[in-house]
Amino acid sequence: MSLYVDWGLRPIINASGAVTRLGGAPMPPAVLDAFCAAAQECAPLDVLQGLASREIATHTGAEAGCITSGAAAGLLLGTAAILTGNDLGRMERLPNCTGFPDEFVIAREHRNGYDHAVRAAGARLVEVGFHEPISGAGVRRVEAWEYAAACGPQTAGIFYVYQASSHPPLREVVAVAHEKGLPVLVDAAGQLPPRSNLRDILETGADLVCFSGGKAIRGPQATGLLCGRRDLVSAAAMQMLDMDDYFELWDPPLELIDKTQFRGLPRHGIGRSLKVSKEQIMAVLTALRLFASGAYDAELVFHERRLQQIATRLAGLPVGCRLVKSADSQSLPTLEITLDEVALGRSAFDICRSLRNGNPSVYVGHWGLEHCQLIVNPLHISDKNAVLLATRLVEELQSECSDPR
Repeated sequence: MSLYVDWGLRPIINASGAVTRLGGAPMPPAVLDAFCAAAQECAPLDVLQGLASREIATHTGAEAGCITSGAAAGLLLGTAAILTGNDLGRMERLPNCTGFPDEFVIAREHRNGYDHAVRAAGARLVEVGFHEPISGAGVRRVEAWEYAAACGPQTAGIFYVYQASSHPPLREVVAVAHEKGLPVLVDAAGQLPPRSNLRDILETGADLVCFSGGKAIRGPQATGLLCGRRDLVSAAAMQMLDMDDYFELWDPPLELIDKTQFRGLPRHGIGRSLKVSKEQIMAVLTALRLFASGAYDAELVFHERRLQQIATRLAGLPVGCRLVKSADSQSLPTLEITLDEVALGRSAFDICRSLRNGNPSVYVGHWGLEHCQLIVNPLHISDKNAVLLATRLVEELQSECSDPR
């Protein structure tokens, strides 16, 4: 019996992958075991974050790291760390940045809804560049010199959203920033796999990088990794941890926080609402080890087989199926189902809605709907669910002239 059914809810078939709105990635048994075991005992959270710092440094090459309550939380904490450094007074005043630099330079084409986390810390975004190929106005995108030209006395740092196609290359932006004595905060939430990105992004010289812990790493959904310069990771942790202690008794782990740099303790910081539990810390560290070791790669062949079975069931219907395999042999394959909306007499949006409202409810990837595509991501699909998913797709994709199956 399903726990959700016990509570009067209807579970779904998640064919969208590790998306936040559907609960993230499935946690492997070892990760769930770590979560439950951690719940049985207590440990100081700053000590656990010190352990996390060592583990994250091992896998990323960063000076330090900490576990956050998601990648967006990492962006807020990373921004706060850059805004305040170790200045306890500034920590106390955030998000009010009166009297100190609070601007982050960002490419206009990098703007997205997640940069609200940066603004929530008190930062103001200064946009540079254009994406002229998108507007049909030219061939040029944002260029490195535009970052340099936008930096001034109020500039606190540069915010960069990383993808393989991001422009200009991160290394060029880091060079510009460091010439100005400014740090670079990188949003790489969904940029795993490939596993090499754990190190490669930091090797550009970026000062802080945020990864999601609840997607490809397959830790708890509300976890993320913030890694980079030790002094900045320290400032971020100081603004997240419970600070209700006496300075004389406080003994943080040196690999995370150098107590000698402070004359006292800040009050609870702007990141206090973003606290991470002991269970989440130990679970995501377990998941990070599994991910970094390549333990999930063996599952790819089974994912591909299930997608092929689904495509076979759709043969003869007014759709085209294409199995998209990863080039890195680490990313999940996906199934693109392109609909003949005329033959079906229904739009991709109509079918997507009907799949959600049916029994069982199916959530396919919706990022291809405007191109008449349904995308199937196999991360949550078991052998049993693959059969149910294929049946639901056949039910919805039969046109009036199709033979019933």
